[in-house]
Amino acid sequence: MAKKTTTKEKSIEESLWDAANKLRGSIEPSEYKHVVLGLIFLKFASDKFEDRRKELIAEGKEKYIEMKEFYNMKNVFFLAETSRWSYIIKKAKQDDIALQIDTALNQIEKNNPSLKGALPDNYFSRLGLDKSKLASLLDTINKIDTQKDKAQDIVGRVYEYFLSKFALAEGKGKGEFYTPKSIVNLIAEMIEPYKGIIYDPACGSGGMFVQSIKFIENHHGNKQEISIYGQEYTNTTYKLAKMNLAIRGISANLGEKAADTFGNDQHKDLKADYIMANPPFNQKDWRGENELVDDPRWRGYEVPPKSNANYGWILNMVSKLSDDGVAGFILANGALSGGGEEYKIRRKLVENNLVEAIVILPQNMFYTTNISVTIWILNKNKKTHTRTIGDEIRNYRDREEEVLFLDLRQIGEPFEKKFIQFGPGHILDIAKTYHDWQQTDSDYKDVPEYCYSATKADIEKKDFSLIPSKYIEFVNRDENIDFDTKMTALQSELSEVLRAQEQSKKELLEVFKELGYAIEL
Repeated sequence: MAKKTTTKEKSIEESLWDAANKLRGSIEPSEYKHVVLGLIFLKFASDKFEDRRKELIAEGKEKYIEMKEFYNMKNVFFLAETSRWSYIIKKAKQDDIALQIDTALNQIEKNNPSLKGALPDNYFSRLGLDKSKLASLLDTINKIDTQKDKAQDIVGRVYEYFLSKFALAEGKGKGEFYTPKSIVNLIAEMIEPYKGIIYDPACGSGGMFVQSIKFIENHHGNKQEISIYGQEYTNTTYKLAKMNLAIRGISANLGEKAADTFGNDQHKDLKADYIMANPPFNQKDWRGENELVDDPRWRGYEVPPKSNANYGWILNMVSKLSDDGVAGFILANGALSGGGEEYKIRRKLVENNLVEAIVILPQNMFYTTNISVTIWILNKNKKTHTRTIGDEIRNYRDREEEVLFLDLRQIGEPFEKKFIQFGPGHILDIAKTYHDWQQTDSDYKDVPEYCYSATKADIEKKDFSLIPSKYIEFVNRDENIDFDTKMTALQSELSEVLRAQEQSKKELLEVFKELGYAIEL
């Protein structure tokens, strides 16, 4: 009997990605991601609108079904008739479909002030998309019922998948709008943004905020007790962030517009309880020679060098921390050492008891660079205190004289063939090590090649270098090997191999001679 073959059914995400890829042609991923994500947003907004419309009719409130207030009160975006998905699908095969979509998105933004500056602006008409390929993508998206399983957050899942795939497609030097999810999850599990103000000075597409909200939900917290503030420099990425948050019903203040955090800080007086960030690595010429010299954000520290913005980002975040605030952010490894103004700033950060943990990550975690990078944890309150997370009461010991170093370079699992990510178990284990180190009555111990709790005196002896390998013990696995005996054995093996090769060569020459060939090998 013939063997029955089974075909794995494609996920919603994979089907959408295949349909989206048909649009590529001469369009860069950096362009067409706004087309695809804009359409996904439009379908989601329409499905929520239609659900609310049916609800109003069921309640006998048909006369209110075209009044936006009755939608906004339930956190639903109001859509005029020409902005609804059903209208767009009817027009899908028409020559002016791109213009129809642009008009629909423009109307949605006008009718919903919270979406100001969020949606793609004339992308569809401007890019000259192939009409049949666009119609095919519309058909694929039309099959998704975004409201079918609210618990599964289908649209959020699709959106996250697409952001990841677009970052992979854009590759090195691009894709800065996305921080790999497992790194964001790790930062959230470590600093535990549970209640208060969250800030991201380089928020990209808003991934830090999304994972913060998920952390709160997973620990049975109240999303209403969190306020979100962010800033993003690139206008198209600013739009991505606003869309990403809007589809999840997350309110955030991302400033009036896309703007440079250094040159146009839109949250000057903010004091945040949690900061999560992945600022651009090693940003050069981020300020002019005589610009931002007297900026209040560096008060008490040296002015960060204009040749590299790493310490500008650090001090921006330090200035925004509340008295109990904690920051988790990613920087290139070069910030861990080096001289000049960076050395002086780093030394003061340690002396001021702000540095709590330094976590070195594996290579190949980022889609935009293959360098190894570091998570920094800064904490304004390393003294003895108590904190409640969900039903758990945490008692923290005094850590002012200590810094935890973690080396995660041997941890992780393959992802998309050439990348590394942390699995859920890895994240929980790493976070547990950190929290055990923080708390009283824990069983924390230094582990060779993994973690070490260094004192300020230790760090001073290393001239305030924060490179983890200077502190974490590494095991000499060769210390019990008799190298002389090992070398003799290897040389003997090599001699045998060479003798065998020589014998094979002689035998081969004899064969050729018998066949009448004069061959030299």
